[in-house]
Amino acid sequence: AILAKGVAREGARPQLSHHRALPNMAEVEEQDITELEQQDGDLKEILASAENTDEAAAPAEESSDDDAVDVEEHLKDAVEGSLRLKRLLSRNDDAPGEKKRKVTAAEAEKDKKVKLLLIKWGLAQDKVVKHVLDGSSVEDLDELIKSGYVPDKFNEWKTTCELLTRYMCEMRERKLPRGTACDAVAAFAHRWKLDLAKDKVLRGLKHGELRFVLSTYDGSKELKEVIEEAQNEDHIDDYTTAASVPQAPGLAAMSRFTRLELIDPMADAAVFGDANLTFALKLAKHRKALGHVGRVIATTFEDLDTLRERYKEIDDSIKTLEQDYFAEVWHGVDCTRIAIDDKFKGLEKSLGAVYYNFPHSGAIGGFFDGHPVVNWRHENLMRLFFRSLRTYVKPGGFVKVASNCGAVGVRFSYIIGGALENEFLHIETVPFLEWHLHRYGRSYGDKRDIYKRPDASNNQSYNAQAADRDMVYCFCYAPTGAKLGPQQVRLPPNLKTLNACTDGPFKSVQGKAKETLAQQLHNRFVTEISGTHVG
Repeated sequence: AILAKGVAREGARPQLSHHRALPNMAEVEEQDITELEQQDGDLKEILASAENTDEAAAPAEESSDDDAVDVEEHLKDAVEGSLRLKRLLSRNDDAPGEKKRKVTAAEAEKDKKVKLLLIKWGLAQDKVVKHVLDGSSVEDLDELIKSGYVPDKFNEWKTTCELLTRYMCEMRERKLPRGTACDAVAAFAHRWKLDLAKDKVLRGLKHGELRFVLSTYDGSKELKEVIEEAQNEDHIDDYTTAASVPQAPGLAAMSRFTRLELIDPMADAAVFGDANLTFALKLAKHRKALGHVGRVIATTFEDLDTLRERYKEIDDSIKTLEQDYFAEVWHGVDCTRIAIDDKFKGLEKSLGAVYYNFPHSGAIGGFFDGHPVVNWRHENLMRLFFRSLRTYVKPGGFVKVASNCGAVGVRFSYIIGGALENEFLHIETVPFLEWHLHRYGRSYGDKRDIYKRPDASNNQSYNAQAADRDMVYCFCYAPTGAKLGPQQVRLPPNLKTLNACTDGPFKSVQGKAKETLAQQLHNRFVTEISGTHVG
């Protein structure tokens, strides 16, 4: 039997290759599925629902948080993903007396692929690996099957579920722009799948011509025609900063605009997650020097009392922002739930620039950021962040997210992918050290700041990552007017998965202690998604 073979292989010498050939899915015999049914009792129900599509009903209605949270109709889309994620976390399908949710034919077919992969890998009992596969799309599962990938069960450094998560992330990242420095032409060429010859032509254009092409090309005409229009266009416009120096080398001029932070002087700018407010001070000073009249809205996730415990200078920073730069400082702001935050009422379509530097959902003791039990929080942070911004960023407004290109928590693909899902075009990736606003006092943004004091004077406050790999991912909001579907979210682990986990803090606990730890971690997830800071 295939499960017995999997056990026999446990004592075998591990192979060095992570890409061993995967047998054809059609070769799996019915008896293999029967054996797995005995291991996991719900497969019969799933396969039966796939065979009888007439009886397969839509998922049962879940209790909605919308009644408990006052959300205006035009803001529901901005917060729906966050509320749905909270419902998923709060639901416990394994509780006694809990009514089992019916599955659709499509869900049954996906579940069948997951089961068959688990059989092939000899991981039918690994609930965390199953959780990773369950949270993947059908397209990702098909690509995974086609690739022949088999996770290394004998790796000395990473667990099987971590290796699988990393491989699937890298698989998706091959379809996105690279995570390192990417100029405006390279980003445009990737978006429209242009060849090297067209890329070379664009790099030879003047500033006015290049900006015209990048802003007007929509694929309906040949690129050559749009370039000819650009060369015949009068690019002199005394009323916009972007139209200045039209005869300058195109790519160099556009790169300077991004690096020098030449944004709309009339529009408001919002900063999210700025724990010690040093970046907001930098931005406010910069805008005042340029004569901007738009407000700076500085926000922190923590409340003021927590900030005072960690940063002794916080009251002086707030006073400087409010009195010297006429900025607004708001505390306790969850950037994924601003639609239900009264402080943002009336700010729809008013933000011309948004900043979120080094986003992170918080460390959980015992787990690396890339572990699937905790990593879903980082991916959903970016997805829900960009969805919430759609209501408040005006068309053409800019969003900049700084992060390390090698980060395994908030991966660069989470940032770019979350933006693209919500109609924020990726326009450039700038090395952080080349950005005019990079000299501010970075901090950890958690309890470590109490004893690891920020040192804003020489910018040595944070050295946990290589500075030369820090990037600023730049986006422009370009809504098409089409109605987007519900925001996709990465599924959180349920209590059953947490109880089956043997990694991190679960490695050394058993029995009742493990169940208690699983419940505590689950409660923390619910608290975090509700907008309450933990850690």
